Amino acid sequence: MPETDKTTDDSSIRAAEGVQEAVPESRFRLIVVAALRAKQLLRGARPRIEADIGRRRNTSIALEEVRQGLVPYTLTNERAEKNGSREHK
Repeated sequence: MPETDKTTDDSSIRAAEGVQEAVPESRFRLIVVAALRAKQLLRGARPRIEADIGRRRNTSIALEEVRQGLVPYTLTNERAEKNGSREHK
């Protein structure tokens, strides 16, 4: 049984401040977060779910991890500022 990764390699998913989400509410955000996680897996990160690497691809593993809420992510300040400025106008 492969060991699961308990740490977060957030070099691709960074934010100074923001709201942490468990599962993306938007299918587009789901794809972006899964793509960043697939990139981490490609670079050698360990899967957070039990997966047979020979039968499942990194993209499938990443998508399942995100759907299960195992990949934390935050919205960046830049994104929050854009959303906030739209509300004030």
